Amino acid sequence: MKIYAGSREKNRTVVLVDGKHLRLRLDLWKHSPDGFEWGYGGSGPAQLALAILADCLGDDERAVHLHQPFKWAVVTAFQYEGWALTAAQVMDAVLKIEKERK
Repeated sequence: MKIYAGSREKNRTVVLVDGKHLRLRLDLWKHSPDGFEWGYGGSGPAQLALAILADCLGDDERAVHLHQPFKWAVVTAFQYEGWALTAAQVMDAVLKIEKERK
């Protein structure tokens, strides 16, 4: 099972999936060319939400469609210092968001 983890190192954010850097996915949407962020509702958290969903779902269209509600439901709640999230937790959040949107 994939594990997503974010941390802060020397004034920059680092986001890994199973120990490898998570792709920004600027090809899908250019919210934040400067990188990922979390803990609030801005452009960096939107880019993080999109990248996590694209990686976990393997469905770019679905990721684009769901990334803003995922940002508000999940990414804004991440602690400043760092966080970890399993693929199962991502899918639970996605299913809840999709159910609420019906």
